[in-house]
Amino acid sequence: MTSNQPLLLIATRELETHALDDWAARCAQGLASGARLLTLFGRVTEGDEVLTTALLQDVGGTLRVLRGSGQRGQFFASLTAQFPAAQMMERELWEQTGLVPRGHPWLKPVRYEGARQQRMHEHLFFTVRGQEVHEVGVGPIHASVIEPGHFRFMCHGEKVHHLEIQLGYQHRGIEAQLLRRPALALAPLVESIVGDSVVAYTWGYCAAMEALSGTRVSERTQAQRGVALELERIAMHLATLNGLATDIAFLQGGASYGRLRTAIINASMRVCGSRFGRGWLRPGGVRCAIDDAAQQDLLATLTDFARDLTQVNTLMLESRSVQSRFQGTGVVSQKAAQDIGLSGPVARASGVAFDTRVSLAGAPYNTHPVAVLTEASGDCWARMKLRMVEIDESLRWLNAVLQTSPRTDAVTLALAAPLAPEHLCISIVEGFRGPVIQALETDAAGALVHYKLQDPSLQNWFGLALAVRDNEISDFPVCNKSFDLSYCGNDL
Repeated sequence: MTSNQPLLLIATRELETHALDDWAARCAQGLASGARLLTLFGRVTEGDEVLTTALLQDVGGTLRVLRGSGQRGQFFASLTAQFPAAQMMERELWEQTGLVPRGHPWLKPVRYEGARQQRMHEHLFFTVRGQEVHEVGVGPIHASVIEPGHFRFMCHGEKVHHLEIQLGYQHRGIEAQLLRRPALALAPLVESIVGDSVVAYTWGYCAAMEALSGTRVSERTQAQRGVALELERIAMHLATLNGLATDIAFLQGGASYGRLRTAIINASMRVCGSRFGRGWLRPGGVRCAIDDAAQQDLLATLTDFARDLTQVNTLMLESRSVQSRFQGTGVVSQKAAQDIGLSGPVARASGVAFDTRVSLAGAPYNTHPVAVLTEASGDCWARMKLRMVEIDESLRWLNAVLQTSPRTDAVTLALAAPLAPEHLCISIVEGFRGPVIQALETDAAGALVHYKLQDPSLQNWFGLALAVRDNEISDFPVCNKSFDLSYCGNDL
């Protein structure tokens, strides 16, 4: 089954299920032909059978699902040695289902789920040997308001030879919680999965509910969801720029980006009542319509915002101290970014032109397209610049949509029918960190039997570990902020 939209709906009885080794071989064949592995996961059914699912996007942009079947404890040929982008997904598959990727070079738990929860102290860290090599451990408890995570640096003097990042301390069990409530009552929980990506997660959930129920939403609804998502993108890129400026004591930038972010999130609040977009999107429509008054308010806010943003961006880009601190720091090459499957801004800053708003352009991006923006140098400077130009592109898009999309107060919040039984639906929404992927599967009664989540941070944390290599340990804070990844997006 294939699709060139950011949504894939398949009757599971129509999915050909391959034996586990055959499934792995087909995945390898697809990746060898240039396809991108978007997600790979499994679920345990009755009798310890494990159904595996891989989602690939080929070079033309088309999505393709491959499904396999095996038994707990069964081995299959690991994809990771040949295709490193699979490494984290195969580790998660092993931890959650018991399937063993034979030949995986880095097989260790991702989150220490279930029975492994009390065994995090047994984690086998990679070590670098040498008479003058020393280790520096940071976390999991941090001095600031931050979620738990452990960073272990292997250093020779001040130079970092290797960084291993161990997360998984929160044990939230979100995927299991999503199966304990009625499917149509999940929006408040979905909104809280990753608190700075409320719109991205909720839109993906709404799109899946609508597809499974055969509900069509209006052009206006899709446009308003796009407005909400681009406002979220701008706000969070500003938060990253604020952190970058603050980390190097460029106080004018830090203060200005913080003030400008407040203007954007307050604009969202005036539309939906929440600065983070909570309650804005619901299955079947949007709860808060952008009427003529809200449209004019948003346009005026964005006009004033753009003028001030240009000024502070110019200050940052022209500052020699900023250039000295960021240029050449934390480089991830284009090949490394492609090999390990980076996505979102951190991939585009390394020259990887991948944005699902373009390669899987559903409404409203099919009628109001965005440009794929990239930088070539792959360093902290590139990641900073890319966020600046992506904000500019979101501003252009928002102005175009707000001025041309149909305006009406009519808002529909209803699904056309119950969820289709025995179907798999995969939704993809390009959040500010990259593609947020959600896979929902129903049983014979139309109830959810599986809800799989994947935040772009899952793959991108390994990119941060690569970025720090051969830099001084004092470069870690700016590298970390330039990636700006989610701990809770990993610790589901």
